[in-house]
Amino acid sequence: MKKAILATKVGMTQIFNAEGELVPVTVLQAGPCVVTQIKTIENDGYEAVQVGFGEKKVRVVEKDANGKKSIAHRHGVNKAQKGHFDKAGTDAKRYVREFRFENTADYQLAQEIKADIFAEGDKVDATAISKGKGFQGAIKRLGQHRGPMAHGSKFHRHQGSNGSCSTPSRVFKGKGMPGHMGSVRVTTQNLEIVKVDVENNLLLVKGSVPGPKKSLVTVKETTKR
Repeated sequence: MKKAILATKVGMTQIFNAEGELVPVTVLQAGPCVVTQIKTIENDGYEAVQVGFGEKKVRVVEKDANGKKSIAHRHGVNKAQKGHFDKAGTDAKRYVREFRFENTADYQLAQEIKADIFAEGDKVDATAISKGKGFQGAIKRLGQHRGPMAHGSKFHRHQGSNGSCSTPSRVFKGKGMPGHMGSVRVTTQNLEIVKVDVENNLLLVKGSVPGPKKSLVTVKETTKR
């Protein structure tokens, strides 16, 4: 892996390219990310660059005259996390992820990684947690066919036969059934970057990207060639 960055999904829009064609794009707020740790083979057994993204407050515990504790910024980073960021010389970050770069020696602590590492025409892989759909039936969840919709039918939107009654007298693992849909890690490969707004750290990616708005998206240089 040579290039990667953390981003948040802004939403979708459409732009015209140089040929005058209308292109649907997903807008990503990519960075700036800050290097919070550099892992080496000597210390960690492998090489990687840890980056932080998104501002987050520090949890502060205060005591009044009676010794009663009160917590400010309850959802902020704790004391151990604050020490980790202080050691790197950066502010507290909301997201922390690792990238196994091939050139870790080129990075330094507190170094910023911005959207300008990518250029128009680059192909990337976008990874995010997909939208949660809740509990859904086999037709919507797995694309199975429905039964006859006539009044005499007792089979409309069921998932079909679960298994033989005598042999093997059980339901095989992996049988398609209703259940929780979505909210899983999804990677869309080989997406094209249509435009890079360096000033505002925006990436315009052709097509759709997994996840709802404001969700965290990991953008990496594609593995496909």
